[in-house]
Amino acid sequence: MEFFATNFAPFMFAGLIMFLLLGFPVAFSLGACGLFFGFVGIEMGIFPSSVMSWLPQRLIGIMANDTLLAVPFFTLMGLILERSGMAEDLLDTVGQVFGPMRGGLALAVIFVGALLAATTGVVAASVISMGLISLPIMLRYGYDRRLTSGVIAASGTLAQIIPPSLVLILMADQLGKSVGDMYKGAFMPGFMLMGMYVLYVLFLAVFKPHQVPALPPEARTYREPNGGGGYTSLAILAGLSATVSIFLARHMAEVHTWWQGELVTSVATDEKVVVAMCGGTAVALVIALLNKGFKLGLLSRLAERVTFVLIPPLLLIFLVLGTIFLGIATPTEGGAMGAMGALIMGWARKRLDMKLLKQALASTTKLSSFVMFILIGATMFSLVFQAADGPIWVEHLLTTLPGGQVGFLIAVNVMVFFLAFFLDYFELSFIVVPLLAPVADKLGIDLIWFGVLLAVNMQTSFMHPPFGFALFFLRSVAPEKPYIDRVTRKTMEPVTTMQIYRGAIPFLLIQLTMVGLLIAFPGIVTGALDAKVEYNMESIGDQMRGSLGSPAEGESYGAEPSATPEEPAPGPDASMPSPEPAPQAEPAPADDPLKAMEDALKKPTN
Repeated sequence: MEFFATNFAPFMFAGLIMFLLLGFPVAFSLGACGLFFGFVGIEMGIFPSSVMSWLPQRLIGIMANDTLLAVPFFTLMGLILERSGMAEDLLDTVGQVFGPMRGGLALAVIFVGALLAATTGVVAASVISMGLISLPIMLRYGYDRRLTSGVIAASGTLAQIIPPSLVLILMADQLGKSVGDMYKGAFMPGFMLMGMYVLYVLFLAVFKPHQVPALPPEARTYREPNGGGGYTSLAILAGLSATVSIFLARHMAEVHTWWQGELVTSVATDEKVVVAMCGGTAVALVIALLNKGFKLGLLSRLAERVTFVLIPPLLLIFLVLGTIFLGIATPTEGGAMGAMGALIMGWARKRLDMKLLKQALASTTKLSSFVMFILIGATMFSLVFQAADGPIWVEHLLTTLPGGQVGFLIAVNVMVFFLAFFLDYFELSFIVVPLLAPVADKLGIDLIWFGVLLAVNMQTSFMHPPFGFALFFLRSVAPEKPYIDRVTRKTMEPVTTMQIYRGAIPFLLIQLTMVGLLIAFPGIVTGALDAKVEYNMESIGDQMRGSLGSPAEGESYGAEPSATPEEPAPGPDASMPSPEPAPQAEPAPADDPLKAMEDALKKPTN
């Protein structure tokens, strides 16, 4: 029994693994393991019974957590947009833009996957939508089945890392960091990952063109009466929009000076990016509206279609992420605005009805309840684990690894990679991250960088054969039997499970390469964050003493300054009547808060 008591924390962790292997739901496994070992630890005298009395306060703290309110808002926004047909319109339009080039349909899937990730933040919705819409089209025009499966699954998982990702919200909550900083840190890695997907498709287009053929001319629907594709008009509109954006970015200080009526010399980079992109897209939208309203004939069918399909989701992204980056809204408020914007977009497209709204609300409630139950179970487990000095055991286990920070990061990422075969990102965020964060902080690792690194690693959990959830989502919508194509009327072969698994492996390797790049170059994440502000505590103390009327340094508290022996006070004038002696100031009481604050400010800090 003494051996069991000494190694209580490792036995508790092993007990959790046993509960999970028995097949119980994760939330109930966490809660049952915590309660079981809690009562065992109390009976054995490992920790006092008062530990369990802390549980209600912890659970109330979960309910009062404002950060977690963003989860249902962003989930509702994504489900409304996905069910209102936005994904279908985006894939159709972007596919027409990139169709004439080799690999164009695959590039369209990647680009739309990034857009859906920035609007929905839900992997299942992205993968299923693109699987239903783009998979039959890509198979119809001769795309390799393995590449088709891999690019759809991988593009859907971009919702894991591109803001407003749900996992980043949970990661920020568990690390005790700002969601806005987590979004800023993940912005560059997310789009770098998308760029690596694009490079892989372009590589195949050059060296294996038969796997990624171009869209045939008869499949290009948005053509001009003269037979042209309308790309010249689209290029001019895109160039004009980019010119306006660049002009606004370079003259943002002058714009602020004109708007506010006072001199502004510098503007934050994230504000420049958000405002400049909003201005450029707004100009393109106004031109398209004027062209359609007055029938000016300035834009081609393709340019007009691209503008009306792409601009509304882009403006919604700027509305949500821009207000968060600029500090105008909290992530919860940004999620609420995004949900309202999605409802307005669905209503404007005449695709929002009561049935769709009920389905979206029901799915949002299920997902939010799922997250809340896992968090409650994880809280029960962590409460008992901390009482048994589990974090100390984990710290000793990880800080003794060779290689310092790099060795710790490699070991942690290998562990998370293998745990992701069996646990999804919700469970990893609530079980593993709270154990690793204190150790990372003690080793001097930036927690925003650490959180983004783990989020990219957890993204691989959706692509692991044979347990990847994105692969399961795609399997649910991919054809399992031969079918008749509705356009060509030809018999098409099904997509096998092994083709889906093999197609995921190259993109899984790309994701692991991104993990390695983040470890080697942390500036990819930290370079986007605001510079840390250093505070001079002595200066702050002087200001506080001055504002409270406290005596300056070197003077006694609560008494008049006495004259020094070198400079005696002048004697009274004999011609003047002697003034009454001033009353002596009473010494400060021992519990005087002003005196206590003054003494605390004078103490040296470590």
